[in-house]
Amino acid sequence: MPVSLDLTAGLDQVLHEQEGAFTRRSILPGGVRLLTERDPGVRSASVGFWLPVGSRDEKPEHAGSTHFLEHLLFKGTPTRSALDIARAFDEVGGESNAVTAKEHTCYYARVRSVDLPMALATLADMVTSASIASDAFTTEREVILEELAMAEDDPTDVGHEALIASVLGEGTTLGRPVGGTPATINDVSVESVREHYRAHYVGANLVVTAVGDVDHDEVAAMLLENLAKGGWKLNSGEAPRPRRAQQGFAYPTASGENRGVEALKAGAVTKRLVRETEQTHLFLGGPAIPAWDERRHSLSVAMAILGGGMSSRLFQEVREKRGLAYSVYGFTAAYRDAGLAGLYAACRPMNAEQVAKLLLEETQRLARDGIEREELARTLGHISGSMALSLEDTQSRMARLATAELVLGSYRTVDEALEAFHGVTRESVREIASEVASALRVRVDVGRTGTA
Repeated sequence: MPVSLDLTAGLDQVLHEQEGAFTRRSILPGGVRLLTERDPGVRSASVGFWLPVGSRDEKPEHAGSTHFLEHLLFKGTPTRSALDIARAFDEVGGESNAVTAKEHTCYYARVRSVDLPMALATLADMVTSASIASDAFTTEREVILEELAMAEDDPTDVGHEALIASVLGEGTTLGRPVGGTPATINDVSVESVREHYRAHYVGANLVVTAVGDVDHDEVAAMLLENLAKGGWKLNSGEAPRPRRAQQGFAYPTASGENRGVEALKAGAVTKRLVRETEQTHLFLGGPAIPAWDERRHSLSVAMAILGGGMSSRLFQEVREKRGLAYSVYGFTAAYRDAGLAGLYAACRPMNAEQVAKLLLEETQRLARDGIEREELARTLGHISGSMALSLEDTQSRMARLATAELVLGSYRTVDEALEAFHGVTRESVREIASEVASALRVRVDVGRTGTA
């Protein structure tokens, strides 16, 4: 059974224990949450500092601040220069990076276990004591504008952003680009970024996850010591801030109003974005279930059957049987109160309409006719194997702990997660496929016009 991850101050939980491997969770002073998974079979450690703040949490005057902060935290603190931070990981052969998403930001590292104290100290210093200097801000603005320009040159990036904006709404915080736009990056001020930093980078928001050759109590002690050095007030009775609400997001209608999950079914939305490419990059998508919904396992199975690998229906029908595309697949995105399901194919412009028709027809066929037992068994085998292989990587397991804490509010062992997938039935796949088929009302084409 899943273990509930309550937000009670001072809580300490052993989430799982097996053959020397421990998964443990503590709510430390200041409301800081620490989750660790000890793996005695490795000599490395992956650690992540997670903040449940993403692009959807920005005020209008702070638009672009979350992505800006991701860059600026690597630009130095009062005790570490940008070069010091880079060298700290380079000289031990480690890795460090960060990611900004719609609902969270993460700063993470992978190092030998003997270098974990350095990684914790460096990441804690960055998160608590970023300088956010005006000169670094000005320089990094140009770097971010180059990053956005690079994405604009990638038709798949352009198409994904256009699809998300159409499904989730260009006027909503969830529908706007994570990295901001050239306009928002040029408009945001250094003081707005500092305000965003002060408001959200606090102990009651921080989740730290560590996986590998780690000791929970040692990590907790080092973490608290370094956070205190950064000036954070770590009151023993403080609880974490509540998780993001599971309901409340309103999808846009074709007319632009926000009404709810059924809204896009009223009419199709088509965008054609002209780019000088050899192929048309074709996207179909619509609303789907949020991240916490238990039907997510059935959705994963349905999308794997449709476009999850070389034996998937779309790959076989579009590429293998007809040779109409090189790349074709299905994908999903899930948030606390919303979701998206989509299909993608890249083909020559003259084949775009035929490919779009096939994408819809295969989705509708799955919704109408369902699947046979053998296809379900093969797909569950594919998912089980993929999950097992991904968990060989400590970074994947570190991120899995964060998802349990920030998104799901509960923890499942790997065996329990696999058991949930094996509870998927042919009928539950058909039902969720029917929802996907009826919601595919947004089409985005990126490429040259015409049929040449």
